Amino acid sequence: MCGGFHCSKNALIALNVLYVMVGFLLIGVGVYGRASSIVTNLPIIGGILACGVILILISILGLVGAVKHHQVMLFFYMIILFMLFLIQFSIACSCLAVNQSQQREFAEQGWSLAPIDIKQQVQDEFICCGFNSTVTDDHPSCDTVNAICCPKGSPESCACSPCMPKLESTIDYAFRLSGGIGLFFSFTEIIAVFLTRRYRNQQDPDHLPARAIFPQSNYVY
Repeated sequence: MCGGFHCSKNALIALNVLYVMVGFLLIGVGVYGRASSIVTNLPIIGGILACGVILILISILGLVGAVKHHQVMLFFYMIILFMLFLIQFSIACSCLAVNQSQQREFAEQGWSLAPIDIKQQVQDEFICCGFNSTVTDDHPSCDTVNAICCPKGSPESCACSPCMPKLESTIDYAFRLSGGIGLFFSFTEIIAVFLTRRYRNQQDPDHLPARAIFPQSNYVY
């Protein structure tokens, strides 16, 4: 029957298989967010990556516990999954709550710590020079970019535009995508916690508890 032992077991197994795929999805989204923003110091995106890795490991624990109906494994799975829900929910809300001003601060901090080769990669890809009008970079990679922006015959004051205006939409999209996916799947983790609690308290019909059987002649009336 629906809600019985086998139904709970199959639902928990299916949910953990889904979590494995979600874990890889979160990792992919986090990698995309970090690569597309070309910023190496976005702690919120790093949190999404960490949640994806942890979710995969926890899902494996849940799969083994669900298949074997292992009480200890299911207990630790339930506790750790609830803690992961709290972390993932907080991070997802932070991603969605970050405004453009805060995104610029994160990006500027990451730009200041990024090595020269990363900055050159950004400038070559987006045809820009420096981070913004106040944070400029006078390293040699700007010369090549400016040559593309300013062909022969251009005024001497010609220079490429800063990179931040061209990165804003990409960074904002990465934050919104990471936050939306993390928030959606964090609520399914609460469902898994309640399902696990229910499943742990159910008796396996294929393994009934042992009962002592006495001959009827030995009964005391």
